[in-house]
Amino acid sequence: MNKIGLFFGSFNPVHVGHMIIANYMVTQTDLDQVWMVVSPQNPHKKKSSLARDYDRLHLVRLAIGDNNQLKASDIEFNLPQPSYTIDTLTHLKEKYPSKKFVLIMGGDNLSTFHKWKNYELILKYHEVFVYKRPQYDLGTLVDHPSVQLFDAPLMEISASYIRKCIKARHSIQYLVTEPVYDYINASNLYR
Repeated sequence: MNKIGLFFGSFNPVHVGHMIIANYMVTQTDLDQVWMVVSPQNPHKKKSSLARDYDRLHLVRLAIGDNNQLKASDIEFNLPQPSYTIDTLTHLKEKYPSKKFVLIMGGDNLSTFHKWKNYELILKYHEVFVYKRPQYDLGTLVDHPSVQLFDAPLMEISASYIRKCIKARHSIQYLVTEPVYDYINASNLYR
């Protein structure tokens, strides 16, 4: 059975920090593949600051390039909005019954995971791979049998910082992969 890690995000835009985590998870755990699931609208974020869904998906595809262990996924684009992780997981299990799906999240999300819709069902049917984030308390679910902790290398880069740089016409070279850098420079994204 193929084991797929699901790495959800706005990826607005995708940056090297995201790629390092995705690559770490697919090469240093028992995952066969990591799907970078581009979220159309996080229920907790204002939609106005997001680039268009397909632009963000395109940037993730560019960042992945020809790495067949990583995949850009638009699975949430056709699900009801706002999209909740439990609904996406249920949909994926129906669509790909032969695959086992694992949730990938940062330690900052684990401490508030108990507030997620149907979080108990997620923990009952799915493993959760958590990459630690130094300044965050992991909360009470850290000892749950479905939760595994990993020390993935982290970078202090945020997509909002990159968007500010673009608006201020500062270079974002090395903060994003080269194809993403080239595309953003050639397009009017985030300006």
